[in-house]
Amino acid sequence: MADTAIDFSLLTGEGVEARKFPAGEVIFREGDPAQELYVVKSGAVEIRQGDRLLETLQEGGIFGEMALIDIAPRSATVIAKTDASVVPVSERQFLFMVSHTPHFALNVMRVLARRLRRS
Repeated sequence: MADTAIDFSLLTGEGVEARKFPAGEVIFREGDPAQELYVVKSGAVEIRQGDRLLETLQEGGIFGEMALIDIAPRSATVIAKTDASVVPVSERQFLFMVSHTPHFALNVMRVLARRLRRS
C-alpha cells in the first residue's frame, strides 16, 4: 500500500449533505478554528501553506483530518481549485466510523503519515 491513494468516497453517498464552493473560494484558512475533516465529493481542492502548494485533492480525498486529532487551529489553507463539493465529517461521525469500521482509522492515519513524510 506504499503510494496507493485511499478513497474515502464511501462518506459522500446519496443523501449526504455537502457544502459547495466555486473555483477559487477559500474553504478554510490557516489559523482558523478546526472541528471537522472533509471529504471531496466532486471537483478538486488545493492545500496550501503560504504561497506553497502542498497537495491537490480530487474526489474521494480527505483534508482537515488533524482537526479530529488535536483540536488546534488549521495548519494550512484549502481552496477550491475547481467548483467543488465537500462533505464535512464531525468528531462524532468519525468515532462512529471508527467503531463500526476500525480500518477507517488506519486509513486516516495513513493519509496523515504520508503528508507528514512529504513535509
